[in-house]
Amino acid sequence: MNPHPKKRVLIVDDSAVVRQTISEILSAHPQLEVIGTANDPFQAAERLRKEWPDVIVLDVEMPRMDGVTFLRRLMAQKPVPVVICSTLVGEGSRTHLAALEAGAVDLIQKPNLSTRRFLEESTIRIQDAVLAAAHARLRRGPATPPAKLTADAVLAPAARTAMAQTTHKVVAIGASTGGTEALRTVLQLLRHDAPPIVIVQHMPEAFTRGFAKRLDELCQISVREAQSGDSVLPGQALIAPGGRHMMLTRSGANYRVEVRDGPLVNRHRPSVDVLFRSTAQAAGANALGVIMTGMGDDGARGLKEMRDAGARTIGQNEASCVVYGMPAEALKTGAVEREVHLSDIGPLIQRLAASGADITKKT
Repeated sequence: MNPHPKKRVLIVDDSAVVRQTISEILSAHPQLEVIGTANDPFQAAERLRKEWPDVIVLDVEMPRMDGVTFLRRLMAQKPVPVVICSTLVGEGSRTHLAALEAGAVDLIQKPNLSTRRFLEESTIRIQDAVLAAAHARLRRGPATPPAKLTADAVLAPAARTAMAQTTHKVVAIGASTGGTEALRTVLQLLRHDAPPIVIVQHMPEAFTRGFAKRLDELCQISVREAQSGDSVLPGQALIAPGGRHMMLTRSGANYRVEVRDGPLVNRHRPSVDVLFRSTAQAAGANALGVIMTGMGDDGARGLKEMRDAGARTIGQNEASCVVYGMPAEALKTGAVEREVHLSDIGPLIQRLAASGADITKKT
């Protein structure tokens, strides 16, 4: 018997081309098996009566029943990991974010066949998202993967030099699978005087602007998608735009962000490692690094660099993670000073607003 059976996937999308393309992408991975496809939720329900998959890849806009309604019914009757696959254009973004609130594990963008690079990166993103979903806790890669780049591909390690003095605090957060809802939990607990926050959440292009807008409506602090040159200010969270890396920079005692293109780092763009390394270089001991739910090891090395530079570091604990991958890898490297429950992360960030507070001390 195979000790590691393949994860079985059902694809639900009204486009035959999309069904075929995603089937080919997933079937190319040695750990994934497509057990069937359906062109709408009713056909999917018939399939589910015969065989239950490990993951469902679900479109939103379909005839007869939309994907969000189907998702809510699934979660109410028999929860299963669901990955939303959509183009996410225009005002539809609100609907897709509602799908996350309804219980979807992750969002992926429909593959674009127009360029080879886009298709290759879509393949990585889709395979990784489905594999991560298969390992997700629910609440009531390619067969020959490409070379895995580190943050060196975007930002060179800095020589140890004296850093200009500043007392300005900054918080850097990295998350992946399950992070959209986890970030909402954290940010909604913050007051308007919270320290400045920079965030990398693994999401594809066109998703992050709507995600930031939704959080901005729900939170006391200001939340928006970052643009290069933005000031990093108290009471504000900047989220890296999908498809681009984000770095923290310093101008005197003031922080800004730089947004740039570059290769995938740890199979992601934006990469948590890139953000964390830049934070270590720009903020040193004045930073707090937070690594949250997600599959893989993006962020582990960068968080260790932050801790080595004197920053305080925390990781989300296993019990509150949807996927305990990134925090576990960071813990193994010695990057995490203290693991805490998701519900404690917001209050710890708020404590950082008080200069000199020991945010890692157990209360």
